[in-house]
Amino acid sequence: MHEPWLIAIDVDGTLVHDDGYLAAEVIREVQRVVDLGHHVVVATGRAAANTIPVVQELGITRGHVVCSNGAVTVEIDPAHPVGYHVREVIGFDPKPVLTKLIEKLPEAHFAVEDIDGTYRFHKQFPTYALGSKNIETPLDQLMQGEVSRVVVLSPEQDVNDFLELVEQVGLHSVSYAIGYTAWLDIAPMGVTKSSALEQRRKALGIPGDRVITIGDGRNDINMFEWANAGGGISFAMGQGPEEVKAAATVVTASVEEHGVARVLSGLEGIIFSQGN
Repeated sequence: MHEPWLIAIDVDGTLVHDDGYLAAEVIREVQRVVDLGHHVVVATGRAAANTIPVVQELGITRGHVVCSNGAVTVEIDPAHPVGYHVREVIGFDPKPVLTKLIEKLPEAHFAVEDIDGTYRFHKQFPTYALGSKNIETPLDQLMQGEVSRVVVLSPEQDVNDFLELVEQVGLHSVSYAIGYTAWLDIAPMGVTKSSALEQRRKALGIPGDRVITIGDGRNDINMFEWANAGGGISFAMGQGPEEVKAAATVVTASVEEHGVARVLSGLEGIIFSQGN
């Protein structure tokens, strides 16, 4: 058998379609590579409670999951009532960043993810967007307490205008990632999918040149750069924005064309070509 690889895969737009559909081809290939002894780590902007059903549908029963763009890492436990144990949560004070963003985006929808995984929001979000525990609350109360994430949704705004406004705010004290809709995720400084995945790589003892990352959004770019820097390979989904595809080693098929399954079905060829 080949030495094990770490394969980090995004959820929305990568594993699942916009409507949450997870293709049988993708499930089959994930199970195949797990059975071969490789480590598939789901790495997503979703909260843990919204991620674990996808992990369960994939048939992954052990290992860790990177959630909230790296601010939360959980360990899979099928015997636990919620299916996982929280292993790490990194928090920050949301007040400075929220104050700036509210000034620039007064009509936007704001939410915070608390350390315990609960979301507080002041304007309605799409039902799939927040975790199962969410509470509507006045805007000023979002600034209270330590949080692991701030989420901003500006559905009426052009994405390019949104990007420009975010740049004007100058979020220097936190890390942030933007989806290819007008959606902004803000995490503690230096916390990204790649920072959490690097911890997993070290814990598993996997060299950087045995890493594969697969994603479709701007919040996956740092994950691609991390894989590339270590000598691994990054795959962008075919429907992703141009700057996401430009950051990847390879562009695979779109989520509708089961791009993840195509990458995983060719894993043995990748391993051979890498000399691992």
